[in-house]
Amino acid sequence: MSNGFEIRWHGRGGQGAKTAALLLADVAFKTGKYVQGFPEYGPERMGAPITAYNRISDQPIRVHSNIYTPDLVAVVDETLLHSVDVTDGLKEDGAVIVNSPKSPEEIRPMLKGYKGKVYTVDARKISVEALGKYFPNSPMLAAAVAVSGIMEHDAFISEMRNSYQHKFAKKPEVIDGNMLALQLTYDALKDVV
Repeated sequence: MSNGFEIRWHGRGGQGAKTAALLLADVAFKTGKYVQGFPEYGPERMGAPITAYNRISDQPIRVHSNIYTPDLVAVVDETLLHSVDVTDGLKEDGAVIVNSPKSPEEIRPMLKGYKGKVYTVDARKISVEALGKYFPNSPMLAAAVAVSGIMEHDAFISEMRNSYQHKFAKKPEVIDGNMLALQLTYDALKDVV
């Protein structure tokens, strides 16, 4: 039985990888999917490597374990490529997205021979342009949805706006900035996905 579409997130504490996984689960649930979104805790400190997971399915999910053979890996911090085997268990017909200004061709040699699809998104550039600060999770969340195709663009954008409006009701500039970050990410990937 299929576990649906599985995503593993790699980031560092404080970068929003856990938040991105939980937001994705929330948004996918609101579009009628069955979901799981959960972190794996190691040392909980700023800058420490963290892992988070998503399962998204059209059918009830009966598995309650970590994800060992993901369909997609999202790497929120490029420096993790030097210390973590981010492609461990990643399906050959899957994909990896790395937050980097480098091209996929420049990143591929750091992926321990992984033969599947490689995408890069400059989440720093996008978030600074859209929000004035470095918050990589919104661009990486949009990249994960764009690359995976797990939900329609319009449904994703609509549900993310609702989520941000709920979370940042008194900060319309934060809502607008995050929405811009999502759209800029989609625009950056539209010719490669």
